[in-house]
Amino acid sequence: MPTITLPDGLTIDAPHGKRLVLALEDGGVDILHRCGGNAKCTTCRVQFAAGEPTRMTIAERDRLADGGLIGQVRLSCQIPCEHDMVLKMTNRLAGSQYENAGDRPKDTITPEPIWVDRPR
Repeated sequence: MPTITLPDGLTIDAPHGKRLVLALEDGGVDILHRCGGNAKCTTCRVQFAAGEPTRMTIAERDRLADGGLIGQVRLSCQIPCEHDMVLKMTNRLAGSQYENAGDRPKDTITPEPIWVDRPR
C-alpha cells in the first residue's frame, strides 16, 4: 500500500491505484478539485519532494503546458497511487476564495487516460 507523506508529518496509506486527489481528500486533506478531477482547472495541483511519477496523462501534460506549469507542479486528479510519495500541498480549501473543494472526482481517472512520459 503506497504511503503519501506531507510536510506537516501527516501520512496517508492509499490503496494501490487510487487517484491521488481522492487519497488526499479521504485522508483528511482539504485539497481543491474545482473541475471535479477532469484535468481542466489545475486547482488540485501538488508539488513533489520525492516519488514523482515518471508518466502522466496527455490531459495533464496539455493542461500544465497551457499554464506554463510543466516541471513545477502535477495534477493530483491524474495520478494513481502506485508507490510512496512525499508531497507539498499548494492549493487547499482553507485560505482559498471557495466555499467548497468542488464536486468529488470519480473513482477512475477522467478523461480516459492516455499515458506519456513526463516531460523533464
